[in-house]
Amino acid sequence: MRKYNGLMILLGVLPALLLAACAQHPALHEQHDGMALPEAPATGDAGQVAPPVAPAPAPVQPAAASLRSDAPMHYVVKKGDTLWGIASHFLREPWQWPEIWYVNNQVANPHLIYPGDVLTLVWRDGRPMVMATDGLSADTEHLEPRVRELPLADAIPTIPLDAIRDFLHSPRLVDAKQLRKAPYVLSFVDPHVVEGTGSLVYLQNVPDGSATRWDTVRLGQKFVDPDTGEMLGWEGTPVGSVEIREFGKPATALITDSTRETRPGDRLIEPLDDVYTANFYPHAPDHAVGGRILSVYDGVSQIGQYQVVTLNRGTREGIDPGTVLSIEQANRTARDPYTNRLVKLPPLFAGTLMVFKVDEKVSYALVMSAKREIHVLDLVEKPKPGEDY
Repeated sequence: MRKYNGLMILLGVLPALLLAACAQHPALHEQHDGMALPEAPATGDAGQVAPPVAPAPAPVQPAAASLRSDAPMHYVVKKGDTLWGIASHFLREPWQWPEIWYVNNQVANPHLIYPGDVLTLVWRDGRPMVMATDGLSADTEHLEPRVRELPLADAIPTIPLDAIRDFLHSPRLVDAKQLRKAPYVLSFVDPHVVEGTGSLVYLQNVPDGSATRWDTVRLGQKFVDPDTGEMLGWEGTPVGSVEIREFGKPATALITDSTRETRPGDRLIEPLDDVYTANFYPHAPDHAVGGRILSVYDGVSQIGQYQVVTLNRGTREGIDPGTVLSIEQANRTARDPYTNRLVKLPPLFAGTLMVFKVDEKVSYALVMSAKREIHVLDLVEKPKPGEDY
């Protein structure tokens, strides 16, 4: 029976890798082309990734981790590594890393690992565990890691920081309530068709005394739940950001940042948070999910590793940051060679994703592994033991 002592609480408090978050854990391992939209509109800057400091959600009891048959006895942590990537050397399901990390009570800041650390696979009570040292000793079973003082920003993150940065330029879900109130770009101060950074624009429906900084988005695909038909919102593709220079009807603003050319009709919404954590406590949901991939950033036909996808499940379905889900190829068919009829094939495991941001009706996830082709409308569900990860 697994024992979680007080150090498990550190998973929601301490920054960085969460390498040893299970202290003394004995088994540590829809376009609106011509589409009628809600009446036109009332209503920050895109943030940057910071060293992980945000609390993680309470952990869900994980399934037993499965060690790879070719797991190494030692692994030297390198710059550019991620916890997920490191764990893939030891486990068939890398998200189950908390099940095998072991903490030595004498180690200060045991939740951190850095480039140069040596991870060693050992056994305690017949169960595999991974221990970390500062590289001075990796050959003995009873390791005594040494205390070091290093910047938190140097610690190994759970997932690639660049992948989180990409989210800042990824589409956002804009619901009908936001659209009914959202200010929008009316025209430009200069007689241009489009504008970019440093240009002045006129804005409509900006309330006097409201926020001075706004994100601009362009409406695209309408999101409808493929299973229930519920209207979830519209895809808002980031265009840039503006800063109000003078309130009025219309208001005047300066384009302070551009990822695309600003056009009349672009909507204004509240800015994204300034800081994102790159560390999470990966965990399987404790209930059935049965969701689908709604969209993928850049609208590619096939989805690959480290791409951001939108799911039709959110907080109301019990999804939280760190939730790990299996991706199953859906709508697969084969033609019967004798009857010439199409036969629906069962879903096929295609990869793994992890949720990193959650809204009420949808969530945003990063594809962590892609074993087969992944497409929009593929299924996502609670991982099954023994799946081919």
